Amino acid sequence: MTTPTFLNEDFLLRSSYAKTLFHQYAKSLPIIDYHSHLSPKDIANNKSFENLTSIWLGSDHYKWRAMRALGVSEDYITGNRNDAEKFEKWAATVPYTMRNPLYHWTHLELQRYFGIDQLLDEKSGLEIYTQTSSLLKTEELTTRGMLKKMNVEVVCTTDDPIDSLEHHEKIRKDNFLTSVRPTFRPDKSFTIENEGYKAYIEKLSTASGIEINSYERLMAALENRINYFNSKGCQLSDHGLEQLYYTAEENKFDLNTIFKKALANENIPVNETHYFKYYVLLELGRLYHQKGWVQQFHIGALRNTSTRMLKVLGLDAGFDSIGDFSQSVALAKFLNALDSTDQLAKTILYNLNPANNEVMATMIGNFNDGSVKGKIQFGSAWWFLDQKDGMEKQLNVLSNLGLVSCF
Repeated sequence: MTTPTFLNEDFLLRSSYAKTLFHQYAKSLPIIDYHSHLSPKDIANNKSFENLTSIWLGSDHYKWRAMRALGVSEDYITGNRNDAEKFEKWAATVPYTMRNPLYHWTHLELQRYFGIDQLLDEKSGLEIYTQTSSLLKTEELTTRGMLKKMNVEVVCTTDDPIDSLEHHEKIRKDNFLTSVRPTFRPDKSFTIENEGYKAYIEKLSTASGIEINSYERLMAALENRINYFNSKGCQLSDHGLEQLYYTAEENKFDLNTIFKKALANENIPVNETHYFKYYVLLELGRLYHQKGWVQQFHIGALRNTSTRMLKVLGLDAGFDSIGDFSQSVALAKFLNALDSTDQLAKTILYNLNPANNEVMATMIGNFNDGSVKGKIQFGSAWWFLDQKDGMEKQLNVLSNLGLVSCF
């Protein structure tokens, strides 16, 4: 049996100050997670996972990308091979992830959830698979059990405006110790370039009880859903964008005309698409401010780059990357449009391209107005940057150009 000696109690703590801060202050604090993609249905039903394949490999495109890079067939990733076979392929991949955070994450999770201090590799894979499958049947490692084990005080899920939030309601009625709250993610309401846009609008119409046949009715439906989410304890919105959008020539296009083109599945020019998104997001921003919500923007992902694999596997299958979109001018114009009427909500900007770290760190300073501490924040290192180097760069940039104490 090989033990990962790097996983001692001082893992990543390189100084006496770091050890003091972690062990005496941070270690016992609860987790307050204001952005996650956890399933409210799984939490409501207190789901038990059959094995590590279902909990680790079922939807984790970080692991999928690593396996593909190593030449593992898609049959063992998203294909029809059985769970044990898939896990053995992942176990054989793990040693080759050295220096990728997947290596540390894998062994930290084995240690902290399962008490396993053994390196995962091709030889140990089946033994660890069997051992963890047994442990996953215990109450401590159900969905709710894991949240309790990790001392999670608050977790915010990511929810579409059409969601009934029935699972959140069940969790609330159960008086579960972890507060599970929804987050309003309206991306599908303004991505008029998507083929399924009309079908989505029909679902939004049903959810809101408003017949959506114009731009004005679209915004009325979104306001209706914001009010509903607010009544269920929502205090956050979130948006996944390539960039914020701005059109210099005011009132150049008619929003209702653009919307009706989208419903008719007509081809819409890029400048009209950007114009439409800008005004929907602007109006949403005013509604968030009215509710006292925090708005979050995850900016800079280049998504679904492989059209071949998109057709085979669909969205969010691990074929996305960092984009090099221009950010500063449009972002400044967007935030200023809300700030100019004093309708800029508390805001968190998450940046995916490290070349824009300084842009984001200085942008937040432009709109912090002294009304509240940390009103506009440079969010945590995100996605491809949520590893040691990326997190340190984000913290260093924020420390140099802003106040890390307000982060």
